[in-house]
Amino acid sequence: MESIINKRVKDFSKNADLIQTISIFLLALLVPTFLGQLIKNIFGAQSIITQNSQLIVGSIVNTALIMSAINLKGWKKILGVVTMPSISTMLSGYVFKSASVYMVYMIPAIWIGNFVLVYMYKLLMLSKEKHYFLAGIVGIVSKVIVIAGGFMLLKAFNIFPEKLVTTLQTAMTTTQVITASIGMFIAFAIYKLEKASK
Repeated sequence: MESIINKRVKDFSKNADLIQTISIFLLALLVPTFLGQLIKNIFGAQSIITQNSQLIVGSIVNTALIMSAINLKGWKKILGVVTMPSISTMLSGYVFKSASVYMVYMIPAIWIGNFVLVYMYKLLMLSKEKHYFLAGIVGIVSKVIVIAGGFMLLKAFNIFPEKLVTTLQTAMTTTQVITASIGMFIAFAIYKLEKASK
């Protein structure tokens, strides 16, 4: 597993590696914390953009996860990107609003799901040289299975209030598929730009 975690699309200079690491970490940390509130301030609380801010935030976070899979190496960097979005989402409390307090229970499943997405890219695309989109599809399906499975397990123990179950179930299933898929396409565009700039 160590050799797979250390795979990346190419070796970067120290400066390029530092810039990428900082950029991806900032996306993973700051987007969940501030973007939702910023969207609300710009567009108003009732706008369709604000109502769907989880899609925007989640898509950017998934882009950061996939870019970390492709461009970063080492456990510290990968685990940092995998864990930061959910922590900052909980701290900001904006994306899940009143349900945020209950999302604490979902953090382990979200971390594992994020890690699985990153690992599938490293394993399939970088180690086994499979196509980018095959790695993405396998990674997305695996991530959603882990997160949805965690949610269903907690739901079986009546962790979540009944009035929030439908909202959380959508957030942990359908929304995960949508945001990870959008992130996959955004990251692909960035990946192609990086290749073209060689």
